[in-house]
Amino acid sequence: MAGLAAIEIAQKVSKAWRFLRNPKNIAKLVRKRDKLNMSQNRGGYCSTSTLAGSPTSSPNEDRVSSGISLSWQDVYNIAVKWRQISEPCDPVVWVNKLSEEFNSGFGSHTPMLLGQAKVIRYYPYYQRRLICCLCIVNNGLVFSYRVLETAKTIMLDLKYVNNAEDRAIFLTDIDKLKKIEIASSCSDLYHVVGETYWVATRCDSMAFRGGKTGFDFAIRTPCTPSRWEEYDEEMTAAWEAICEAYCNDTNPTRDPGVLDAVKDAILRMTYYWYNFMPLSRGSAVVGYVVLLGLFLAANMDITASIPPGVQVDWEAILSPDPGTFVDAVKPWLYPSTKISRCLKDYTDVSCAFSTTGSVVAALTSVDP
Repeated sequence: MAGLAAIEIAQKVSKAWRFLRNPKNIAKLVRKRDKLNMSQNRGGYCSTSTLAGSPTSSPNEDRVSSGISLSWQDVYNIAVKWRQISEPCDPVVWVNKLSEEFNSGFGSHTPMLLGQAKVIRYYPYYQRRLICCLCIVNNGLVFSYRVLETAKTIMLDLKYVNNAEDRAIFLTDIDKLKKIEIASSCSDLYHVVGETYWVATRCDSMAFRGGKTGFDFAIRTPCTPSRWEEYDEEMTAAWEAICEAYCNDTNPTRDPGVLDAVKDAILRMTYYWYNFMPLSRGSAVVGYVVLLGLFLAANMDITASIPPGVQVDWEAILSPDPGTFVDAVKPWLYPSTKISRCLKDYTDVSCAFSTTGSVVAALTSVDP
């Protein structure tokens, strides 16, 4: 699933970039946008607005396949389509399509420890002490020691936490603050507060400069309408940065500096995707498949596997800004990239597998 999805993403993005690197086509695109009166557009490369009509399946196939324009959501939706078909029992949908759940803040929940049970995939992060994370305490049963010191620092700094009803619990009492300072376990902090609570750290914005425009992010990631709008701005800005980094140079594959800029831009958008978590299921794999596809579209092939014990989505969630995430991932990712022109040799995936049946057949076939 991942390989075919990444290739399809690379083919469609590469086609859009070739279109955009032609000045005549850029002018045509601008005139087309003006004619359609797409007032929400931000005006950058590959800019389109699909917030009001974000898809649960392939969005406007004629427009996407034409290569005229792609939004960030068009790109990710290619991987979403493959994820939906490959795992039909999983409800992989865009959260903003779940009307009631969306309005109430439906979100993903990813525990590391459930009572005595260790979640194999995520438990390696249990002991790590990163400085940015949301700590969720659920009656003392679900807690990550890796964020204990972070939680204490936030509580001492803000002097309040939020309870399960999202109401502030103030911790201005001197005795409580002293107990928080010396707390050494989940139980210690829970008894100071006296009920289920959560605290949140900052996540620096690229799209909004100045002021406090952060948001709550958590192991359980809420996705409300207002949060969706903010992240749509972040993703749009990050996607435009990728397109501009690649399309501003007529032959970027010859300039290592341009390639580094493209790599960083791709990782920055990946960072916001993982903090966004806009899918009911599958956000982690979709985010990485798109990363692979964008590298391939930029004529770069990633040859290394994700190192043991590393979860790319968690590296993003636990990083306070895109730069920290880039610094955490690039030591093992960048050395594994090599210039590749293999994309032009591949059959058009969307034509070869144009129906759901053909996709299922490809995914279930076994070599003799």
